[in-house]
Amino acid sequence: MKTLKSFYEQNGGTYTQVGDVLLPNLSIGEDGQQPIGKYGRMRKHYLKEQHPVLYSELLLSGKLYPHLLEIDEACDGRMELLTCRLAEQEGVTEALKAADQMEWVRRMNSIRNRAEEIVLHELVYC
Repeated sequence: MKTLKSFYEQNGGTYTQVGDVLLPNLSIGEDGQQPIGKYGRMRKHYLKEQHPVLYSELLLSGKLYPHLLEIDEACDGRMELLTCRLAEQEGVTEALKAADQMEWVRRMNSIRNRAEEIVLHELVYC
């Protein structure tokens, strides 16, 4: 007689029998893993709320943490690149910072906000 496999078993999961109950063999990731940053946490929340099936698949297959870490690193790199390029294009330099600090802060905040909107749209909420 052929037994039906659960989604968990179909994706390589195993069970251990404890008394009359089968418990899934789940493990927490390795100790000393790098913590997930702001963008990784935002991606996790987005997947959990908007794409629960994909979130569950990534979680059960053990690919969620590497995915979140990859998104976080990509976002950090993209933010740095966009911020530098936008500041260069708009003439926000160290000379401006020395001459008028408040203007420099205002313009850099605007640049960071725009860069973050781009990064969130391109990498986190896609």
